[in-house]
Amino acid sequence: MEWDGWRRSVGERSGLSGARNGRWRRARSGSAHRTPRRCCAAQPRRRCVARGASRGRAARSVRKACPVDQQNGQGETQLPVPTTGSADADKGEIPPPLTTGDMAGLWWTNIQQTYGSKPSVDGAPRVEGDPSDLLGDQPFFIALAKYFAQYGSVFKLAFGPKVFFVVSDPAMTRFILRDNPTYYDKGVLAEILEPIMGKGLIPADFETWKKRRRVIAPGFHMKWLDRMTRLFGECTDELLQELDRVASRGVVSSTGSVKQQLGSKAQATQSNVIDMETAFCSCSLDIIGKAVFNYEFGSVTNESPIIKAVYRCLREAEHRSTFLFPYWKIEFLNWVIPRQRKFRRDMKIISDQLDELIQLAVDSRDESDLSALESRDYDVIKDPSMLRFLVDLRGEQATCSQLRDDLITLLTAGHETTAALLTWALCEIARNPHVLSKLREEIDTILPDRKMPTMSDVKALQYTRRVLAETLRMYPQPPVLIRRALKDHTIPAGTSKMDLKLLRGNDLFISLYTLHRHPDLWENPNRFDPDRWTREFTNPAVKDWKGYKPNPNEASLYPNEINSDYAFMPFGAGPRKCVGDQFAMLEATVCLAMTLREFDFEHVYDEVGMTTGATIHTQNGLMMRVTRRRDRSAPDARLASDATTSSSSSASVPTSAAASASASASASATAGVAIVIPKKDTNRVSILAEPIEDGRPSNSGVSRRPAVS
Repeated sequence: MEWDGWRRSVGERSGLSGARNGRWRRARSGSAHRTPRRCCAAQPRRRCVARGASRGRAARSVRKACPVDQQNGQGETQLPVPTTGSADADKGEIPPPLTTGDMAGLWWTNIQQTYGSKPSVDGAPRVEGDPSDLLGDQPFFIALAKYFAQYGSVFKLAFGPKVFFVVSDPAMTRFILRDNPTYYDKGVLAEILEPIMGKGLIPADFETWKKRRRVIAPGFHMKWLDRMTRLFGECTDELLQELDRVASRGVVSSTGSVKQQLGSKAQATQSNVIDMETAFCSCSLDIIGKAVFNYEFGSVTNESPIIKAVYRCLREAEHRSTFLFPYWKIEFLNWVIPRQRKFRRDMKIISDQLDELIQLAVDSRDESDLSALESRDYDVIKDPSMLRFLVDLRGEQATCSQLRDDLITLLTAGHETTAALLTWALCEIARNPHVLSKLREEIDTILPDRKMPTMSDVKALQYTRRVLAETLRMYPQPPVLIRRALKDHTIPAGTSKMDLKLLRGNDLFISLYTLHRHPDLWENPNRFDPDRWTREFTNPAVKDWKGYKPNPNEASLYPNEINSDYAFMPFGAGPRKCVGDQFAMLEATVCLAMTLREFDFEHVYDEVGMTTGATIHTQNGLMMRVTRRRDRSAPDARLASDATTSSSSSASVPTSAAASASASASASATAGVAIVIPKKDTNRVSILAEPIEDGRPSNSGVSRRPAVS
């Protein structure tokens, strides 16, 4: 949409007068880089008379007001500054939101088509029988992968009056996420997350999202990410100190949350055993605390009420994602059910803490910081946090409730994805000695001794970045994207060779887990192979898919949906792609490189279960024996020797991460790692070595579990 049309449309929707629009336009015309006129939120100790007077007594009668609200006027915002690349977000008219009548009519149609005589016109095959696997012990995305093997890239699930369409096709995904983003909202996901994140970026409707995205996205500037790279190293160093205590003192953990959350998982059977999933979660939360709030959570070494509240709210969101009936929407039940009462208390703890942090950011404004922020000179800023940016340079565009929603979104989603990525990366590295060997060779060259990584170092860690990309391909975070159609339309056929006709209100699941392991798109899709990202690959038999091409001249640090033509998109795609994707990947690169530089890790158990949640979690933690890395002077020779030993003797007992899974080391290099669906009487999903034929697990292959001590 042209800029002038965008301005008029937003002005009409927000009820702003033409005169005010004109003043704002004239202010913008002076300089392409000039920010809009700031009110009190960006100019401390100066009262905005026009806004302050307009609020009157009604504003003073409300509960304790947020400092941003007090200075901006409750609910009043200035026009956001459009950012580069926003054209896609404005593409097309946005259909009206769904009403109760719309959903009731759709449910009646679904009942007639599923259980009556009315023919279905959508073109998707329906899963036959009882789809109880979706509600059982095995992860939701694993059940979808099983149905994919039977029904193909497009199928539908029927639960009473509700129907869900599942898509695992790059061309159809491109149509949904990039070409027609206004056709959909977040549907079920918004219903689950809105009580936690409010109108934050993830659950927000398209109109709200556009406004908030334009406010937040400029904060993730490359210069800011460069400054944050040093912060990633500082927080990771605190984790390494904790791991060093575990390795040297022979205790699970000396103090704090790592020990408390580990609990009975280790059962004190090994003095140097630690749950690395918990450790990575704590480290990631500390990074988010400093980067977003300039606040010391200190979760690696202790556990405060705010940390407990955050984790309980995340678990509540995951609990809600497994329920078909949203009972939490019934106000009466929220006061009766104990877990909902606890959820309300936790949300109050988080909201109160965020209000205090916002107040602190307002009270501690510094004029020198303001000029430095405007010039992006983050090296001289005392507080380079995202909160400082939002309050000082974007405060006039947001009320306190909007800021709180955005901050909760960054807090909850920001650390969960990175922690899960690091967890599964370490899990695969410990099972693939040849991968660890190549990683160590690169890390020892670029990050010798105890050097803190810089942005230039991250750019040089090419194999490390490929390992993380391969981890996200096999374990996407989240494994499923959710959308709901806002209008009747048809999605053109892709690999399924059939058009998908959707009605207004139909729910869609885009199964990234299945898409990232699609045998028509990926060679040996269940094999952990970081080097696949250095090779071009395509399949002419796949309709409307251009294949994957490595980034020329490292144009992008990581593979993405563009150079894979929507076959790989761990952070989503299109206008609503995750705004913090580069932040998360840079954080993971620094943390993984520094950790592997110092320590060896060995699996305690031969199986690592997976569970359904906001991200892919382990079922019982990633239990690892941690030891200081031995023979730092000649790591490559030692690792090569370990790999040779593991391939020649399947009965050898591993003593480090390089030797772990020795029975399957040579097999994994050629055969691959596949997900095996467990029997009904077990609640574990195992990562087992199994022969791969033409990208699919062989039915005749004999599963072999890696040897562990």
